[in-house]
Amino acid sequence: MKSNIVLDVHDRPRPMQWLGLSIQHLFAMFGSTVLVPILVGLNPGIALFSSGVGTLMHILVTKGKIPSYMSSSFAFITPMIALMKTVGYPAIAQGTIAVGVVYLLVAILVGFLGTGWIDKALPPIVVGPIIMVIGLSLAGNAGKDATMNNGHYDIRFFIVAFATLFITIMFNMLLKGFASQISILIGVFCGYIIALAFGLVDFTAVINTPWFKTPDFQVPFVSYQPQIYWGAILGMAPIAFVTMTEHMGHIMVLNELTGKNFLKDPGLNKTLAGDGAASIVAGLIGGPSITSYGENIGVMAINKIYSVYVIIGAAIFAMIFGFVGKLSALIQSIPLPVIGGISFLLFGVIASSGLRILVDNQVDFNKNRNLMIASSVLVIGIGNAFLQIGDFQFSGVAVATIVGMLLNAVLPQNARSEKQ
Repeated sequence: MKSNIVLDVHDRPRPMQWLGLSIQHLFAMFGSTVLVPILVGLNPGIALFSSGVGTLMHILVTKGKIPSYMSSSFAFITPMIALMKTVGYPAIAQGTIAVGVVYLLVAILVGFLGTGWIDKALPPIVVGPIIMVIGLSLAGNAGKDATMNNGHYDIRFFIVAFATLFITIMFNMLLKGFASQISILIGVFCGYIIALAFGLVDFTAVINTPWFKTPDFQVPFVSYQPQIYWGAILGMAPIAFVTMTEHMGHIMVLNELTGKNFLKDPGLNKTLAGDGAASIVAGLIGGPSITSYGENIGVMAINKIYSVYVIIGAAIFAMIFGFVGKLSALIQSIPLPVIGGISFLLFGVIASSGLRILVDNQVDFNKNRNLMIASSVLVIGIGNAFLQIGDFQFSGVAVATIVGMLLNAVLPQNARSEKQ
């Protein structure tokens, strides 16, 4: 595989080549990066800026050895949406920082104990259903965005949402190469045009917003006086264990593509620490929780360009675009039915990724143990059976994660009825 590489990890592209490749890489990541803040209710400008800063932080911690871009994570979107509607961003910030701290603690443990204990605590039968829950628990939000206009059913919303969905699927299936990688971005653009034709787009904010505008930074003790939100911390921190498994999967794929062994150099403890540091920085400046991204690997696999300098360039441009006020306003003007149509696909892909983990690992559902774990996790998470203890609240996804890990730890490999 290494012989096919156009630019290896430490290869420096020529200046104009660097410029074009960096913008192209960011362009492929753009849709997913800004969709999370749109769904949560955060400013897209700060999401772009925090993804750039987080990426540079990850590269710094890993000593420039991993071509990995950090971006807004869909895994934490359910608790973030709930927190934004109730307490506001300060709670999301604490949850995001808590996620980063969990990563750092696990990185320390990995440095001393290795990775075997992670595989035992989070086998496919636990991780697969949890990832399915993350996608399926948001299905109701997608359906509401695609049909309801200020509490009333609107056929225009339905048409725009499903047109956006089908156009995105068509582009993904019919295009190839880089164009296929940005099918979501193309779908959003086409859906936006259709919504404009139906009179569902309001350009007022775009017109009134200046070209240059500082992102909506939310810095503790400067923008707000922080207080401890245990519900946010306990609701988001457990989900970090799920994204860690995705992170390890990304590293292993990069190993295959580049012919290197990043698990040894710089080491999984360093890559986890980089993710944790990136998330902490994002929480300190106003961004959502961020982590390594599969889309990043997909783009590199297509163009065979793994240069960390290209990733650095994409991060710098993301930070610059965060200060373009009209760009943020334009992103925020995307109508709900367009978001709903894209969400059908995005949330479904997340759920399907969990299913793929079960299939790829040939999980046997004829075994009662596997059936009990998956069934409990799915219904607890999708039903949002949250735990409320005073002011503390575990989200349904967090409860499902903990229940799945506990059941995996205590249940025997075979039920008595299965023993011969």
